[in-house]
Amino acid sequence: MFLSREEMFDRSLGGISQENEVPHWAGNIAYVVVALVLKLFFRYRVENREVLRAFKGKQGVIVASNHTSYLDVAFMWCAIRPAQWIRLMARDSLFETAGGFGGQIIARAGAFPVKRDSADRTSIKRAARMLKNGEMVGIFPEGTRRGKGSQEPAIHGGVALIAKMGNAPIIPATVRNAEKIKRKGERIRFPQVSVAFGKPLYLENFNFVAKEDRLEACSWYVMRECYALFYNIPASEVDMPQLFPHSKDYTQLFAEHPLDTLISTPDASSAKEE
Repeated sequence: MFLSREEMFDRSLGGISQENEVPHWAGNIAYVVVALVLKLFFRYRVENREVLRAFKGKQGVIVASNHTSYLDVAFMWCAIRPAQWIRLMARDSLFETAGGFGGQIIARAGAFPVKRDSADRTSIKRAARMLKNGEMVGIFPEGTRRGKGSQEPAIHGGVALIAKMGNAPIIPATVRNAEKIKRKGERIRFPQVSVAFGKPLYLENFNFVAKEDRLEACSWYVMRECYALFYNIPASEVDMPQLFPHSKDYTQLFAEHPLDTLISTPDASSAKEE
């Protein structure tokens, strides 16, 4: 069945409403092929996947991750499949690859576009609508791969704004060792890769922050949790000023106000791996 990319962007996938969904067959075939390759060559494993499963069929959730490699997307997507789908927000230019054929593939896998370096209201509203339908939305808030290209990673407040509009929690995540697979000027390597998920964060956690800073502070905290997972260290040991020298630093604020990250979380003990 042929569908335009635009039609698939606005259809549901894995949410509460199963009417008018993106067809599953292409995404399922892609999962079998991609997951097999990644498992064979990189022996990838997943930590704390039950955190995601706890939200299945109950409410939408954002998965936010730091970004070090193009392969982050593939590992993250495979780590969540096959029991759940994730709607990954991807740079709009990726949908034009191979004359648009690449866009057809990733749209059928659940991806939808965002215009980088702009307040893309269409993508923000689309993501919020997905969350209200109980879907999972994946975001890389830095906007670019760290250490790659000419742009410097920055903390964008869009992840917190989308969480607010979609009334959804945010789960910090990371992909470890994908950045070691291919470094500039070096041969391809085959390290073991791991995908890790943290505890869900709710905007209610940040009510003590001044209203004008709340979304930015939430996004900052989410990124610190992502890098704590990435380096496998306590969040308090993450050097955020070094990682984001041009962003406002909230280290002292959160040192004075530790968060209770478990507010109205679904019962994870009842979520079994499928």
